[in-house]
Amino acid sequence: MLTPALVLVHPHSSRRDDLSAPERLRLSPDRATEVLVDRDGNRWCRFQAAAGTTTLRYEALLRDHGAADPVVPLARACSVAALPIESYRYLNASRYCDSDSLQSWAWQQFSTISPGWAQVQAICDWVHHHLTYDMAAASPERTALDSLQDGRGVCRDFAHLAISLCRALNIPARYCSGYLGEDAPRPGETGIDFTAWFEAWLENRWYVFDAHNNVPCIGRVLIGRGRDAGDVPFLRTFGPHQLEQFTVITERVAPPSDEAVGESLPVKEESIPAGEGIPEPVVPAA
Repeated sequence: MLTPALVLVHPHSSRRDDLSAPERLRLSPDRATEVLVDRDGNRWCRFQAAAGTTTLRYEALLRDHGAADPVVPLARACSVAALPIESYRYLNASRYCDSDSLQSWAWQQFSTISPGWAQVQAICDWVHHHLTYDMAAASPERTALDSLQDGRGVCRDFAHLAISLCRALNIPARYCSGYLGEDAPRPGETGIDFTAWFEAWLENRWYVFDAHNNVPCIGRVLIGRGRDAGDVPFLRTFGPHQLEQFTVITERVAPPSDEAVGESLPVKEESIPAGEGIPEPVVPAA
């Protein structure tokens, strides 16, 4: 019996021009695969898994500009009446971002802050200090309201809560997942290489915000964008399965001598605790 599966490990379409070498994807046992791109530019690998153990390995070499996330304190909020039509769906509540339940609280907490960058950064500051990073709290059932109430979560929960608060204040916000390795400045914390952040629409473009790290980071490699983690799970199967292991490693490598700028970031394989980015059908190994 074959089980259809979707895997989201390829860098987002917006980073395809940064690939420095052909991507390599291997399945064991060998199966036919195809990479499909959805309307958000996410590149899904689709295959049918046979009964028994299936191992997937993905590797890529990517050139990064080496600059940290931009910080634009003067960026203003965009009036709801002037938003691009495609951004309105990022004002709606979603499976994990229950912004409708947080609307009154969000306005009480943040409405006195100048709309725009300052307001979004204040949300990130609050979430960063209110939530304790706790792998024991990882759950495919946890919503933003759950994290707000018990003060715990993993990186996706930090993103979900910040997104929900932005949406409650009429700021479009969307969930992002991707690779973030050794260059991420997290004092006292070692990188896990696979993480979540979000983007908020201010003035006339999307800006990166990260309520977990809460500092500008270098070397983000976007994988997926969506309303929340439910839109971009790294693994989705249409049938029962048990996740035995999930490992990710990103490493910085020296660019060839004839390249003047940038860094190449190969995506290889370090253990990621089960629970981050796992969709509801996944039952992680104990």
